[in-house]
Amino acid sequence: MPLTPAIEEPQIHESAQGPRVTPAASRTAQTPRPVPGPRPAAVPRPGRPGPARPAPPAQRAAQPGTGPVPAAPTAPSVSSAVPQIQLIPASAEGALDAAEEAVDLLLDTGRAPGDILVLTTGDPHPWAAHELSFGEAAYWALHDAGDDVFYADAAQVERAAGRPVVVFAVNGGSVDTVAGSLPVAVTRAGALLIVCGDAKQINSVLGAGV
Repeated sequence: MPLTPAIEEPQIHESAQGPRVTPAASRTAQTPRPVPGPRPAAVPRPGRPGPARPAPPAQRAAQPGTGPVPAAPTAPSVSSAVPQIQLIPASAEGALDAAEEAVDLLLDTGRAPGDILVLTTGDPHPWAAHELSFGEAAYWALHDAGDDVFYADAAQVERAAGRPVVVFAVNGGSVDTVAGSLPVAVTRAGALLIVCGDAKQINSVLGAGV
């Protein structure tokens, strides 16, 4: 089904009635509109992941002892329902910025940080690059804790557990990476999949893989 960006802001209805691709506002409007329904107030995000504010090593080392940590999943979670799909048209250079705007909007409208998984097909998000500098084990321990937004390489989507919202940034990488990881990202999104990238490429992949 072709994806045509629209100005209107769609409401999110979490249903299991098959995939629906709803274009969000075009990139010329600067602000994407993946607007979820009301949720309980989000918990504060100390040390929120972002390119300008990676958590320092001392803060990271203290995190395991700060409060209860959910048990790590024994296997990747796969959604039994088909999520709603939203498209934010963006170039490869602008896809990561679009994904960041989408995350900000989700948090502003009440989504808990632990509800959100961000996948990148090209260069890793700066937060992911920073955390990986401490080793794979420490990095995936943050994923398993599930209490904050988690950023991962789309090529590792098979290892990621499902979350209510998945933001998929097509910020480069090979065509095969996008074609192979985007359909899996659909299964990881419990309620909403937001895809930031070239509309024609995304439509082609989703039309064949969903």
